Amino acid sequence: MTLPSTRIVDEDRIRRLNDKDAADGDRVVYWMQQSQRAEDNHALEYAVRQANDRGQGLLVVFGLTDDYPEANLRHYRFMLEGLQEVQRSLERRKIRMVVRRGRPDRVALTAGAQASVIVCDRGYLRHQKRWRSRVALEAACPVVQVESDVVVPVAAASGKAEYAARTLRPKIHAKLERFRVGLYPTAVKHSSLRWREEGLDLSDLDAVCDGLRVDRSVGPVSGFFTGGTRRAKAMFSAFLRDRLARYAANSNQPQTDDVSRMSPYLHFGQISPLYLSRKVSELGAGSGESEDAYLEELIVRRELAVNFVHYRDDYDRYDTIPDWARRTLDEHRRDRREHRYDAKRLEAAETHDPYWNAAMREMRHTGFMHNYMRMYWGKKILEWSESPEEAFETTLMLNNRYFLDGRDPNSYAGVAWIYGLHDRAWSEREIFGKVRYMAASGLERKCDIQGYVKKVEKLCERQAS
Repeated sequence: MTLPSTRIVDEDRIRRLNDKDAADGDRVVYWMQQSQRAEDNHALEYAVRQANDRGQGLLVVFGLTDDYPEANLRHYRFMLEGLQEVQRSLERRKIRMVVRRGRPDRVALTAGAQASVIVCDRGYLRHQKRWRSRVALEAACPVVQVESDVVVPVAAASGKAEYAARTLRPKIHAKLERFRVGLYPTAVKHSSLRWREEGLDLSDLDAVCDGLRVDRSVGPVSGFFTGGTRRAKAMFSAFLRDRLARYAANSNQPQTDDVSRMSPYLHFGQISPLYLSRKVSELGAGSGESEDAYLEELIVRRELAVNFVHYRDDYDRYDTIPDWARRTLDEHRRDRREHRYDAKRLEAAETHDPYWNAAMREMRHTGFMHNYMRMYWGKKILEWSESPEEAFETTLMLNNRYFLDGRDPNSYAGVAWIYGLHDRAWSEREIFGKVRYMAASGLERKCDIQGYVKKVEKLCERQAS
């Protein structure tokens, strides 16, 4: 299947964040923050065209803050590996990119003081929105936001928080043809490489990491995941070639590895969901059920999560779960719990359940977990905690601390799903009430769970060696 491509960015991806007139600056600034890649990036290509039209060079700037919410050395190292690649790729396009220490909005405003226009990409979390609002308010020039990390722009897909995938799916599909258009890179007319701009030296990432004041209790997982677009594309090509055909059949088989592992790269904007979706479709007829299943997860389910955090400001709080779920969990909060574990015991993978312990160990050692085990992992925290509120807090804390793709719209929606978000009421039972339940016996019946435990043991041994 051949899909169309263009150099024009769809107007529904573009939003003016202020009404200021063009300034007399000598450059265009692209403040890169969410879309951390040098290709398939609508914000970047829009900025290049703005610079070309003005006869100016383009400066790309990234603000590296030491206190990004809940981030630790694991997240920073992966991100910096990707930024190192972006900087080198942009240099080949005659674009200067600098990474500067500081709060991202401050870095953007400082860099934009000489700009005729500031272009930024789009983030959906509260702090990301605050940064962009502040830049738009304080900048002396126009600030234009360009959305590039979803296939269908969030507001174009829906103007409200959707109840479930079934309510968003038809809205997404109605606009897929319009937005699944590839993006050709635009030639840069005016090089900015001659500019002397201060920034971090990304040639030595060990030194950069050593200089950061960040949480070091959770270390990098470079032996399992290396950041950057090039690595993401290589992994995805191998997935398409060797494992996509089994994707649908093995979606609940955690002992296998028939997944794409793209979630960390999507989280940091190192790979475009548009690129991934087009590569799947370019395989043509023959992929069938697995192709459809993968696109459902990549587009509908992922963008349902974006819809959730965009329209629900309380996305990281217990009160975000549906009323029916809070009522039923409250009715069962005093039910007898055979096993109870606090956050410390859970983090140490010290429970009676070898399947859950294996999942926690995979998470701690690799920064990743098969999605089927993520669901089981979260459901058991709800079952073993003193209260549903405590369980929600613990689940989100562990998720954001250890997963490379933690602190993501998918993370917040995924955690809330454990407690009933985007789901329906089920048969009532102890502790869970009408919230969906998962049991160890279900794992034993549906998959080779012992095979999964052995797989994790080998992964942990590999890291230790």
